[in-house]
Amino acid sequence: MKYLWGTLTVLVLVAAATGFVSYRLSCEPALHAAVVRGDTSAWLRTDFHLNDRQFAEIKELHKAYAPSCEEHCRLIQVATKTRDDFKATGGADPAAATAAEHKLQELRTTCETALTAHVRKVAMLMTPEDGSRYLALVLPKIAGFDHTAAPDLHLGHPH
Repeated sequence: MKYLWGTLTVLVLVAAATGFVSYRLSCEPALHAAVVRGDTSAWLRTDFHLNDRQFAEIKELHKAYAPSCEEHCRLIQVATKTRDDFKATGGADPAAATAAEHKLQELRTTCETALTAHVRKVAMLMTPEDGSRYLALVLPKIAGFDHTAAPDLHLGHPH
């Protein structure tokens, strides 16, 4: 019993030091730096092991898709406002409110379908393993996308 607290303290310190060293050794410095800076291009390139050709092609895909995506979001924002305006009238015109809701859902489906196709094109430029991992990470986020602005790859952004 005399050495119990001293032994426990040493064990806790050894465990904490081992955990810290293991974490630091398993963390890829370039990936960690990209996340800290919020540099999604560097994150994408590092985490998905993109070579120069893959990275350039993916940047071009994103650049080409951006105007379409921005237009989808703009249309969804207008449709959301229209639907909300009908809701604010307290059901004065239920048919118009229903039509506005259907239009909004149609626009969301169009946007999400196009975004899914874009994400799949990006994944096709990666190795099969990295492409599968990319799809597993990104596809589930599409359904929860809020359409308040065109998505970007900025880390920490709500999209």
